[in-house]
Amino acid sequence: MSPPEPLKLKVDDDTTVPALWWQPPQPLALYVFAHGAGAGMHHSFMADLSQALLQQSVATLRYQFPYMERGSKRPDSPAVAHAAVRAAVAAARQRLPDTPLFAGGKSFGGRMTSQAQAAEAMPGVRGLVFVGFPLHPAGKPGIDRAAHLAQVAVPMLFLQGTRDELAELALLQGVVQGLGDQATLHIEDDADHAFQVRARSGRNDAQVVQALADATAAWFLAQAPGARGG
Repeated sequence: MSPPEPLKLKVDDDTTVPALWWQPPQPLALYVFAHGAGAGMHHSFMADLSQALLQQSVATLRYQFPYMERGSKRPDSPAVAHAAVRAAVAAARQRLPDTPLFAGGKSFGGRMTSQAQAAEAMPGVRGLVFVGFPLHPAGKPGIDRAAHLAQVAVPMLFLQGTRDELAELALLQGVVQGLGDQATLHIEDDADHAFQVRARSGRNDAQVVQALADATAAWFLAQAPGARGG
């Protein structure tokens, strides 16, 4: 299997960030995959899920937010993060203009993507996939962070673990139900915010990653049913 191709994305006149492009021979979908707040695009979970998606014929574009590339621990402002999301989506669409395009990311990256989409829909984006939506800070349950999702006009898939300390499951289920047919919730039993499971669960982390890739690829096909033949 060939390694991902390194790219550079221009966020604005003063900011360029690196990205990783991974394309299977006949992609059925394309996922623009943003990283979480504490770890960049090279994190093992990001790499493992991208590889599992590749094996499901899903192309991925991972990229760094500017703060991560600078080595800062403080995430970018929403405006800067949204600009990075838009730059990544535009670059992905240019590379595979005829492939169904989806966007989202791990935790912070997913939330920044949905905020950008809610503020102004990104051309070509057919849906959003959240890999652990950070509904609230740890130990501070609430749903304020989900308020903007009502302004997202494309389908959304929430991939969530039952032990996620940043998304009390009952609260998230209420949010998803409130979004109606626009939202789908896929639950991984015993998984935490990093999608790690305990040995007593009977599964290992690699099996969880595979389950996430399976669910995501199936959802992509459901949103773009003609993709398999094209």
